[in-house]
Amino acid sequence: MATERAQRFVEALSSLEEGGDLEALVALFSDDAHVSNLASSRVFKGKEGARQFWREYKATLRQVKSSFRNMIEAGDRVALEWESHGTAQNGAAVSYEGVSILEWDGEHIRRFYAYFDPHALGEELAHGTAQRSQVPSTAPA
Repeated sequence: MATERAQRFVEALSSLEEGGDLEALVALFSDDAHVSNLASSRVFKGKEGARQFWREYKATLRQVKSSFRNMIEAGDRVALEWESHGTAQNGAAVSYEGVSILEWDGEHIRRFYAYFDPHALGEELAHGTAQRSQVPSTAPA
């Protein structure tokens, strides 16, 4: 059974991916959160940084749907193993998988980091990420 905190994150991410609701996801992050992944050399900070990170994630892919194989909670940390499928802005199919670590401070996420192979996103995203090193090609979880 998924943990309550993991499930809240998954539901908010799904709302972003399916309906474009950015604020439900941003509300989960603390005012001093750090958000990043392997594809970005930048650490996005605070709620506004989380908002920018997830806005850029959504803009990177025309369509995306993430599913979760494992949700593990230990203390204030949640590990999510996921896979995402979707369509790049150029119409190419993309499919990639990874693990995200969420560190919680009570009810809010204070650190989010996604581990995945950015090359698995395909040529269009890999080149776009290299040219726009600030843009997170993330996956969810």
